[in-house]
Amino acid sequence: MNIHEFQAKMLFSQYGIPVPQGKAVYSADEAEQCAKEIKADIVVVKAQIHAGGRGKAGGVKLARNKKDVAGIAKGLLGKTLVTHQTGPEGRCVRKLLIEEGVDIGKELYLSLLVDRTYSRPVFITSLEGGMEIEEVAARTPEKVIKEYIDPSAGYQQFNGRNMAFRLGLEPDIIKQFVSMAGRLYKLFVEKGASLIEINPLVITKDNRLIALDAKVSFDDNSLFKNEDVKAFRDLDEEEELEIEASKHGLNYVKLNGDIGCMVNGAGLAMATMDVIKLAGSEPANFLDVGGGASKETVKHAFQILLADKNVKGVFVNIFGGIVRCERIAGGIIDAAKEVEITVPLVIRLEGTNAKEGLEMLKGSGMNLEVASDIWEGAQKIVKLVSRR
Repeated sequence: MNIHEFQAKMLFSQYGIPVPQGKAVYSADEAEQCAKEIKADIVVVKAQIHAGGRGKAGGVKLARNKKDVAGIAKGLLGKTLVTHQTGPEGRCVRKLLIEEGVDIGKELYLSLLVDRTYSRPVFITSLEGGMEIEEVAARTPEKVIKEYIDPSAGYQQFNGRNMAFRLGLEPDIIKQFVSMAGRLYKLFVEKGASLIEINPLVITKDNRLIALDAKVSFDDNSLFKNEDVKAFRDLDEEEELEIEASKHGLNYVKLNGDIGCMVNGAGLAMATMDVIKLAGSEPANFLDVGGGASKETVKHAFQILLADKNVKGVFVNIFGGIVRCERIAGGIIDAAKEVEITVPLVIRLEGTNAKEGLEMLKGSGMNLEVASDIWEGAQKIVKLVSRR
């Protein structure tokens, strides 16, 4: 689950991580009032959407005169902001963060995430603050510093010093940096975060270390332990179909292709998307119905797939291990009774009761094709879609 910058900074403040004075607002009048309460002469107005690249897209404005804040707010609220992460459809700006301008001396980059290759948390930092870390890593990999944390011992002060020394920080800043990294790690573990990113982390001209930006994502599986974090969920920032899928316990992510995928198991879902691309098309979604899918679950999954107007064909790829294939077949048949299937449908069933499931589908009178393996299924659905 992603949260807004202002929400991330609220968490930072709870953990003693320095952030600029600021507040989230929902109208121009609120923005004007908030600007008056800020002590600094310069005020920054930031659009709050779940996407990076807001500054380049015109979503971050500087007001050197507080009287300009209301006008800037009016121009941003209700605007559709298009960044490299939103896609061409963009995101509507419904809220703003009004905060003090900071006198920046130097910009750094700092993040904390899980490196799944080494099965442990890792800090990533760089002197190239304000830049996208992927770009820095590709262009100048020597400028990216990694510090792995032993999960059995947790963060230790020497971890912070290792990073600070390699960054060449001044003694006054090293102490602040070591403390901040420890507080970030505590937040990361206690709140079940999957990513914390500060870009930029700034050193002010009066030698203070401040998180000027904040991006935090959480592992959905940890939300039950943190109701305060769960309350940060903003449904306005999520796809309607993804919200509907979550109501039925489905793992669904909308993509930009035209072939809908219904699969059980995340690994098989990823492989199915890859093989569709290999066959010459693009997946329209990631949809994992889970290992214990019921007829009802499959029916809802099918309805969600077909509700996406970009879907021109559906590939059902099920391995019957825990879930039995006739359950999947029954769910598809039930869905067909409620939702008119007007796109090509290719089904591959393998495993427990696959034969029975296929016989049910063949006897249903539905217009579908059967595949014996994943590659055949991908080729069939891509060919059928290309004819439309």
